[in-house]
Amino acid sequence: MPFKKYLLTGLMVWLPLAITIWVLLWLMGTMDAVFFGLLSMLAAVTPTDLAPLIERLHHFPGLGVLLVVSGMLVTGALVSNVAGRWWLKQWDTLFTNIPIVKTIYNSVKKVSDTLFSSNGNAFRTALLVQYPRAGSWTIAFQTGVPAGEVAKHLGADMVSVYVPTTPNPTSGFFLMLPRSEVIELDMSVDEALTYVISMGSVAPSEHPHPPKHSPAVSK
Repeated sequence: MPFKKYLLTGLMVWLPLAITIWVLLWLMGTMDAVFFGLLSMLAAVTPTDLAPLIERLHHFPGLGVLLVVSGMLVTGALVSNVAGRWWLKQWDTLFTNIPIVKTIYNSVKKVSDTLFSSNGNAFRTALLVQYPRAGSWTIAFQTGVPAGEVAKHLGADMVSVYVPTTPNPTSGFFLMLPRSEVIELDMSVDEALTYVISMGSVAPSEHPHPPKHSPAVSK
């Protein structure tokens, strides 16, 4: 029926834009909520004559986003020099000596340093792996290699991979596999994520180079 066809076509046009706007509005709302919470705390400790000024700041939508982004830019610029790195070291020392807080802070810092490091390899390589059983293939991302006690038990030439779920790639499974059992793909991480999110309906473009590793299929 033309009606159903046109409806689905229109949905496909507007759905990506609608989801993008929804995500952006959610981010803006979250940042504004954090900023307005800080304003409320500030209003409780500031003199009475400054209260009207702080109250007026509540009526500027998006101000929290602007200030948070500006704060991150200024922070990044400050810690890029020697003096800023010294203050950052003191900051880390403070939080790594507070019970309970240090456990959370250290874990999050290690993960963020690994993911966002410019010279790291986490989530920079798309892989083809057999999961959840031999002969069943899915897209995964290399996050590194096993280290420490885990590496001693597993032996050499292993890789750590993250297998995302569909259509929500923010949840998934962490696996450690022999390097010989994964296929390193030439597609970009963005193409691989699109392939996963679309449940295979949006195929990545073909690349001229063959895969770099051949799988060892277990019987």
